[in-house]
Parts: sequence; structure tokens; C-alpha cells
Amino acid sequence: MTSGKASGRIGRPGRFWHDNGLGLAFGTAFLIVLVAQAFAGHADYNNQLLGDGMAQIGFGDYITSSDFGVDVMENWQSEYLQFFLYIFATVWLVQRGSPESKELHKAGRESDEDQMVGEHAREDSPSWAADRGWRQGAYARSLGLVMGLIFLLSWLAQSITGTAAYNEQQLRQLQAPTSWAEYLLSSDFWNRTLQNWQSELLAIGSMVILSIYLRQRGSPESKPVGAGHDDTGVEG
Repeated sequence: MTSGKASGRIGRPGRFWHDNGLGLAFGTAFLIVLVAQAFAGHADYNNQLLGDGMAQIGFGDYITSSDFGVDVMENWQSEYLQFFLYIFATVWLVQRGSPESKELHKAGRESDEDQMVGEHAREDSPSWAADRGWRQGAYARSLGLVMGLIFLLSWLAQSITGTAAYNEQQLRQLQAPTSWAEYLLSSDFWNRTLQNWQSELLAIGSMVILSIYLRQRGSPESKPVGAGHDDTGVEG
């Protein structure tokens, strides 16, 4: 009730920023960092060209190049892999004491009543949640499926741009280019891929375990400061 009254005192323009602050802040930060990466990558790429005795390229040419594309895509695919795995893993796997886990007795898909689907849907539930056919099944898995699809598409984009970037290096060294299929089996592709995967898996595991014992007051990613270490699925 308090939050609703506070929100009601905010003007219409201010309410939009207040109600969408998290998405807007991270969206803006993403664009700033992406632009910064482009400038830093452009400078680094031109330094490499100078070292190889080649002419530098313009900023526009760099951001449309395979070198910039592969650097961006290899990070995107690992991030969406993290979300995809975590979304599906937390359906069945639990961790005692972690707010990142469901309560221990809720492991699994849960009942229709708990999930508010079919006859248990509320008036404000999405229309597909009340459907009894394939639409409910699709919507019930839509978040994980979309995350998985974005992961696969960005991984495919990484492999394509990576092939082009790798072949550019091969040609500079007067070596024969490789095909896309050959690149998929190459150490360059898997080195780029696995170094990102291991960092994402480490980040997830660290968050799950550290949130059992550590707190951040006011964050929904943390338990309340006074919650016991064994309290599971409780958010602050």
C-alpha cells in the first residue's frame, strides 16, 4: 500500500521513469558500454594493423567488420546461455538457504493452482495462461525457449563472424582460409566459446552460494538481512 501511495504522488512523466527505472538504466548502460567497446576495439584493431604494416581502417568500417561482430556475439551467446540454463535448472534443482532457489518442497513444475493456469487463472492473468491447449504449454515455457533461441542465434552469429575474422588473420599470414564447418571444430572457436561459458557458470554458482550467507539490504536478489541462513526462496 505504501508503495502504491508513493507512486500515486509521482507525476505522469516521473511515474514512467520510476516504474521502468531498472530496464531503462540497464538499457542505457548497455548502449554506453557497447559504444565504448566499439571505440576501444577500433583503436586496438588499428594498432594491430600498424603492427602488421597495414593501413588503418575507419570507425564505420570497424563496427561493420567481423572482428567487432565476433567480439560482441561471443559475449551475448554466453550471457543468454547462462539465463537459459538457470531458468530450466531452477525448475528442478534447489539450493537450501539461497534466495536464488525455490523453496525446497516446490521442486518441479508445480501445480496448476500454484502457477495460476487453466481454471486457476486470475482475471489479470495472460489470456494464454487460461487456455487448456498448446498455447498454455507454449506460454508456460516461453521465457526459457526465447532465451534458448537467442543463445543459439547469437552462437550461430559468433561462428559466422568468427570464421570471417579467423580467415582474415589467415590471409594476413599468407595461409589458406578455412570453411565454416572446419572453423566450428577449431581451437579458436572453442577457446572463444569456453572461456565465456566457464565465467558465466562460475558467476551463477557464486551468486547461488554467496547469497546463502551474505545480504544486500533492499535487494530482491538477497534475503532480508535478518533471515536465517537456511531460509530458502525468501527475497528481501
